[in-house]
Amino acid sequence: MVEPSARIRAFETTDERRVRFMIGKANLGALAVANQRVYVHPLTISSWVALSCLFIQRMGWWPNPEHGYLGYLSPLPAFASVAVPIMFLIDWLNRPYFETLTQEALHRPDIVDIKSYYSRSPSSGLWILDYGTNFVGFIALDASLDAESNDPVTSEKQVSKKKGTSRIAVIRHFYVEEQYRGIGIEKDLLDYAVRHAFSSDSTVRTIKAVDSPLVQHVRECLRSGGFQLQKHTKTVGMMGWKLGERILERSEWEKADKE
Repeated sequence: MVEPSARIRAFETTDERRVRFMIGKANLGALAVANQRVYVHPLTISSWVALSCLFIQRMGWWPNPEHGYLGYLSPLPAFASVAVPIMFLIDWLNRPYFETLTQEALHRPDIVDIKSYYSRSPSSGLWILDYGTNFVGFIALDASLDAESNDPVTSEKQVSKKKGTSRIAVIRHFYVEEQYRGIGIEKDLLDYAVRHAFSSDSTVRTIKAVDSPLVQHVRECLRSGGFQLQKHTKTVGMMGWKLGERILERSEWEKADKE
């Protein structure tokens, strides 16, 4: 039996639906992490326990030894009943932030015509990592003259056709399926994209990427790849998680590449 092999390949038109779906999935995945972190926060747990105890007191569901060992299970429905609305409320408060991020990502100029957009500069590209026939992840690096623009568009007519390379390139999308995280896959994708950007056109001097504490596997990959936190850009979610911007200078990349 032949073992499947991993390969990084360029984006193809047939990948368009999958890539769009994964962009949305990546941002909503951050929502799931945000919700989980609020669920286990001490304030949330203490509120849940306190409200559950009030509910138990009101309903008279305290453990009753007269009913045998089953009598000790009588408070459980109260804890479950209180947990559901708390979880719903947390998701309801967090969701708007991440739905906004998702809509912004899906309405940027590169999504209108992915193949054409990333062909305007030799340093640009969207690459997909496959393992056999399985999709593993992808990374999109924009080195076009519009690389730093995040203005939303609604049609192909609004997207610039101008060709050229900017001094500053931007990693617009970076996603790896959950079951493949933590084994070096992210680093392979990042190294491939960075090397391509810096090697294809000497105009590129800096690469930028979004930093998020809610996408830990990407954050750790950027750190290990030499990307330094430059600034915080916005806060999201109930707990005000700070999104930031990391950069990698060509000089630093060349120094690390020689070592």
